[in-house]
Amino acid sequence: MTGRGAAVGLAVLLGVAAPGAAATHLLVVSGLGGDETYSASFHEWSLNMIDGALAAGVPLSNVMYLAEDPSRDERRIAGDSRKATIESTLRTMGDGAGADGELWIVIFGHGSARGGEATVNLPGPDLSGGELAAILDTLPPRRIVVVNASSASGEFVRLLSAPGRAIVTATRSVTERHAPVFGKYFSESFVDNQADLDKDGRVSLLEAFEYARAAVERFFEGDQRLRTEHALLDDDGDGRGSMTPAPAGEGDGVVASRLFLGDRSAIQAADASPELRRLRERKDELEERIAELRARRGSLEEGLYLEELETLLLDLARTNQQIERLAAPAEESS
Repeated sequence: MTGRGAAVGLAVLLGVAAPGAAATHLLVVSGLGGDETYSASFHEWSLNMIDGALAAGVPLSNVMYLAEDPSRDERRIAGDSRKATIESTLRTMGDGAGADGELWIVIFGHGSARGGEATVNLPGPDLSGGELAAILDTLPPRRIVVVNASSASGEFVRLLSAPGRAIVTATRSVTERHAPVFGKYFSESFVDNQADLDKDGRVSLLEAFEYARAAVERFFEGDQRLRTEHALLDDDGDGRGSMTPAPAGEGDGVVASRLFLGDRSAIQAADASPELRRLRERKDELEERIAELRARRGSLEEGLYLEELETLLLDLARTNQQIERLAAPAEESS
């Protein structure tokens, strides 16, 4: 993991675009803690995200960290997390990413529901889901990821969902108001690639979600407490998040399985095996074709659509099996 002494006065955006696309950019926001315990936790989780991104090859110039108290870590926090600062930062980062870039926004903090609308608690006025949606609608990037790891965040799925966006929330509704632990596990999933389930040297948004979801379940089971949070992921633009997304099929998870923390091309170039590089390139191509096919479903005859989808999914499954066989020996010897 990258040393925490590295100066991070700028921004971090994680993820990997398709080959040839512009770079990804990450904004990490630490909201109002309310007391020192929460403020320290939100800061720790934010640093996990940043360190994971930098270790994975994300340029320091693509990372921004805003927090309630910039004096907590002046070398790494670029500014305060007030609503106006977040909006101006998003506009700057969105312009920097451009239409072909990816913009990731990760929020740690407390949330609430005022007048029936979900908000993130910030120093000064809170930021509502509707206000964030209005900002995102004006930004150039066609691919945007929002991870709201605050309490009462479930409504953000409906408010932010749109084609080209992947939305993750720590809760499934505004009634889940206890401080969630999802953010802790989601952030640590990127540290040392802990959530790299398919051992391809990178962590996808879907892998991070699954890692955190499973860790939350173990947390509540271990304490024998009633579970007070249920994370959601929506990446098909229908405004309905799933607690069990999948990397293939018709529901949520397909797009998230193709969003990565780190520079994918650099990771692939570092592989010693030309065959493994070829297979991973093939996997990327198949995933891209599956996503494009799903987007065109409405214009295709249903039988033809299902036949083509089945062919691609079977090819992808075979390719993944070959990758796992080749990657396993390298993993064992490392």
